[in-house]
Amino acid sequence: RRVVYVTNKPLEPSAAYAAKLTRLGLPTQDNEVVSSLDALVEYLSVRHNGASLLCLSEPLVSDTLRAAGFSIVSLDDAERAAVVVVSFDRTFDYAKLHAAYRAVGSGAVLVATNPDRYCPTPEGGLPDCAAMLAAVEACTGATAEVVVGKPSPQMAAAVLARIGVPGNRVLLVGDRAETDVAMARRAGMDAALVLTGATTRQQAVTADPAPTYLIDGIGDLLTLSRDEPRVPTR
Repeated sequence: RRVVYVTNKPLEPSAAYAAKLTRLGLPTQDNEVVSSLDALVEYLSVRHNGASLLCLSEPLVSDTLRAAGFSIVSLDDAERAAVVVVSFDRTFDYAKLHAAYRAVGSGAVLVATNPDRYCPTPEGGLPDCAAMLAAVEACTGATAEVVVGKPSPQMAAAVLARIGVPGNRVLLVGDRAETDVAMARRAGMDAALVLTGATTRQQAVTADPAPTYLIDGIGDLLTLSRDEPRVPTR
């Protein structure tokens, strides 16, 4: 059975995530990690091939897009951008917001990497891409034409293309109903909501969409039966 690891977090290359998983005892190859960056590159290559991009992001996003053949404009040249790419960015500031405002005012469209409001951390969390996107949408009046991370169809397509099987043969395991479970349901996958991350048991029992399975930890995957789904008791 094929296993891939799926993340909305666009802060590190796939190799870094694979190395971390391997250190944690899950031997992982680089091509077994699918991130929102993979979905972003695919989407832009199809819908905005050759476009000039303004990136409100950390360096990995702009470096990846440049390597994929896109032209990246500076903040000073924001008016030249055809697309503003908004991502999880711990360096987001007023200069970047103003550049996006000018770019959209000159006709650029908005594309974002992921819809997460915050990124969980041991210290309590960090504002994520949705916060940066909300600021840009608020001042420009524009709405992103797509957010390519989970639960989008773009991300589901990237995952299914990587593993090479139809959705009805996939079990997606995640800790957020609004992204992980939602993507699974829309793509025809089964979903296991795990209680070791962003979702508490109290939240899980009223999750919408509801997962196929509710599990306390990854080890519970070994006990699952497709013939006897375990769903939360509402």
